[in-house]
Amino acid sequence: MSVGAVLVAAGSGTRLGAAGPKAFVEVAGVPLLVHAARGLLGAAVDVLVVAVPQGCVEQATTVLVPEVSSTELWVVEGGATRQASVWRALAALDAASNPVDTVVVHDAARAFAPASLVARVVAAVQSGHGAVVPGVPVVDTTKRVGPADATGARLVLDTPDRADLVAVQTPQGFDRALLTRAHTAGADRADDETTAASDDAGLVEALGAPVWVVAGDDDAWKITTGSDLERAERMFAPTPAPPLRLVRADDTVDEAPATGTRHTLPTNRGVDPVGDVPSEPVAHTLPTEPEPPGHKEPQ
Repeated sequence: MSVGAVLVAAGSGTRLGAAGPKAFVEVAGVPLLVHAARGLLGAAVDVLVVAVPQGCVEQATTVLVPEVSSTELWVVEGGATRQASVWRALAALDAASNPVDTVVVHDAARAFAPASLVARVVAAVQSGHGAVVPGVPVVDTTKRVGPADATGARLVLDTPDRADLVAVQTPQGFDRALLTRAHTAGADRADDETTAASDDAGLVEALGAPVWVVAGDDDAWKITTGSDLERAERMFAPTPAPPLRLVRADDTVDEAPATGTRHTLPTNRGVDPVGDVPSEPVAHTLPTEPEPPGHKEPQ
């Protein structure tokens, strides 16, 4: 069975506060588009179709080609909504040299979804589940509310049991024929942001077809705002080295090493009597492990 991946990267990045399309905002010097593509390519998809903002096909192709080896790559312009962008990408699959029967649809905003998550979704589809979404448990109490009153307050209607809820992520996986049928049925909604589906599983649900949930992944979180971008940068920040402690030549180390032994540096060697500055270089080494019983130094 051949697997095709649709990577939706046509967002404007307005909420992110970016000067250009979100797909090309960099984290650790790499565009979000490339980060997201790496997760899909790591799962060895056969065809990758990327939907990008209008006028960005060449730019996207330039950054993606070095990432691709055996996977067939297509880059298309997206539409006015996410739903419209996915539809355009699905149409591109018809031109692929590898016939595709399983499709995963992924948002570039979830740039760090790992290849293992992609593989889990694909496996569930290929085991007979026509539509599969990854989900993580809801940890906050959730309220269903009614319309706002004149003051802006909204009446709580009920409190769903959290055990029955999941927060849905991407990539979402589908039997290709089912996904095409769902998009065809919902085509009249596609070009209006107020009516377009927020995810592809919603279109399948509208057909009355079942949608299944598999375990999601904490790394598949969504980058939406500037603070999300800061969080992403921290993921790649180097781990700071532990602080060094300056020890004088006549000091005793206060803390015992993990081995339980205590090391005392030699006193009054190489120390200027006028101050604490060594009069000749002093070499410092890390504490050594205790010698095993019966060990003898070579003569």
